[in-house]
Amino acid sequence: MAQKKIAVVIGSLRKDSLNRKLALAIAHLAPEDFTFEHVRIDDLPLYNQDDDGNQAPSVRRLKTEIAAADGVLFVTAEYNRSIPGVLKNALDNASRPYGQSAWAGKPAGVVGVSVGPIGTAAAQQHLRPILAYLDMPTLAQPEVYIQNKEGMFDDKGHIAEGSKQFLQGWVDKYVAWIKTHTGK
Repeated sequence: MAQKKIAVVIGSLRKDSLNRKLALAIAHLAPEDFTFEHVRIDDLPLYNQDDDGNQAPSVRRLKTEIAAADGVLFVTAEYNRSIPGVLKNALDNASRPYGQSAWAGKPAGVVGVSVGPIGTAAAQQHLRPILAYLDMPTLAQPEVYIQNKEGMFDDKGHIAEGSKQFLQGWVDKYVAWIKTHTGK
């Protein structure tokens, strides 16, 4: 059984991020032949086209990690009805210089959790056209807009029973999506 490596990009830097917890819960629900590796985005410089010819070591590291992955999972927070700046910065840095995008062709999934009643719906709807432009085939259905409730996640990174079946359905579709797009 060939191992699938998924690069996880979490659009929140907060230590106790709900989206980090969601990423862990997804990893717990995935089959054994899938590994989820969180990529670091907090140390990237602000994107500046002047740096395209000499990208920072942190940018080169991110591009290498994305290139080595079979797929990407974006687990994003929502800030002011859009994606967090740190996520947009990571997308920009790893897509440059023009023609050398690490994202191109990587199958993707998008999920998110927040305290608001519509989850991260607006952020996800802003992220999807960016991923389309970056040539990332992105799982469209089912959509995952989770509102955090007390007891949603336990201290071991599992999701509560009330949401587990729904999230498991998404994980199963995502796994099939990755396998379809990687031919394995």
